[in-house]
Amino acid sequence: MADPVAPSFKGIALFTPGGDCVYCIDEHKRAHWHLDLCAALQTHLGLAEPPYFLLPCFTATVDRWVNPADQTLVTVAEAYPRALRFQALLNALFGLGHLEWQPNYGSAEECSVALIESYRSAFPQLWECHDLIVRVDQAIAMVDPAGPTGAMDANNPPPLKPQPHRFKLFVNGMDTAATEKMLRLLHQALETTLPSAYTLQVIDVTTHPDEAEAAHISATPTLLQVSPGPVRRVVGNVLSQEQMMQLLA
Repeated sequence: MADPVAPSFKGIALFTPGGDCVYCIDEHKRAHWHLDLCAALQTHLGLAEPPYFLLPCFTATVDRWVNPADQTLVTVAEAYPRALRFQALLNALFGLGHLEWQPNYGSAEECSVALIESYRSAFPQLWECHDLIVRVDQAIAMVDPAGPTGAMDANNPPPLKPQPHRFKLFVNGMDTAATEKMLRLLHQALETTLPSAYTLQVIDVTTHPDEAEAAHISATPTLLQVSPGPVRRVVGNVLSQEQMMQLLA
């Protein structure tokens, strides 16, 4: 399986008590990602403020680099107990095959059940499952010190940002092997073909039959490209990453 990015990268995933996930993949290993992930949850779930109390208890972190001595890949992957049950999803998101994640039992006080539960009434959305899997791009702009500064040129306005890609993947939650395979292929294809951020919502038709009916889903897995339009549909199992890339092209 191909790596999702360059051989050296850092990946961070933040889960909610309900099972939603926001994550990032960063080749430059900057320091603000945990805050960005909390801000992303605030935006996508309509929270009154970023849920910083989820840190670090609901996080998983992978760090991969090339050992200069023998040019071998070194991978260190750790997850807090509340995130450890999502190993299959984490491996799919970060392109890690069947890597065994190590448990992190630190920060016992911050991760106490009583403390986390005390936030439930203020953040009820976090305890609901929205089948949300969102990759967060760099939120803080990197300014080029050698680039131009000053007021914006009215005659040369900045180009319009492309419309973000939104996908819905309808799966049968009982068929975990097919779901994990589809997620791996889809993740690799999206990371390779799309130049900007995307949102992927995974919907289990066995627990959300109303959404499947509204989207006219007759078979699983079915992938919908919701935006940019027009809506596109990929039905059935895809055998390879190349096929997936051709379908998304």
